[in-house]
Amino acid sequence: PGPGGFTLIELLVALFIAALMFAMGYGAINQALESRGSIRQHQKELLELETAMGVIEKDFVQLDPRPVRQPVGEGYLPCLQASPTSDPLVLLTRAGWTNPIGLPRSELERVAYLFDNGTLVREHWNVLDATLSSTPVKRNLMKNLRSVTFRFMYFTRTWVDTWPPTGLAANAGQDSSYRLKPLAVEVTFDTKQWGKIVRIFEIAG
Repeated sequence: PGPGGFTLIELLVALFIAALMFAMGYGAINQALESRGSIRQHQKELLELETAMGVIEKDFVQLDPRPVRQPVGEGYLPCLQASPTSDPLVLLTRAGWTNPIGLPRSELERVAYLFDNGTLVREHWNVLDATLSSTPVKRNLMKNLRSVTFRFMYFTRTWVDTWPPTGLAANAGQDSSYRLKPLAVEVTFDTKQWGKIVRIFEIAG
């Protein structure tokens, strides 16, 4: 080479170093993008968890003692009905259903919670005393769950997983068990991401 020039070996070494730096830089950028995507996914899942717990809390805190008619029109169902082996897991009547456009309906709302193939689903009806022909409005609250469980604190300060508590008589909607509310509700999410998450909501008498 002439004065100030480079030999072939020097050029090859320079190209090798440049390629190595490029590969390292690409790997760092790729890892950063993957980490960013993972963080966004975690944020999305945390928001989903927070939203689901918030919805459940509002429903139970505003639990109303009003029973509803059975869909077939004979007899009543309790204001709160729950069993770990039933589908839905929970049925309840809640107050405070907002009505910003003034529809001709009650401010009480009938709500159900179902566990469907790893997803917690909330249903509600546009009428309080729904019939068999009434179609519920469904909303997926949270996915990627192993299980969802509810427990209820009886006035004896003991936890039960069935409501009304087993052994209480219920007679045609006039019995007090149809209007009975627990002292508190415990909700447990068994998540694939964070394991078990437990929240307890106190219910006003």
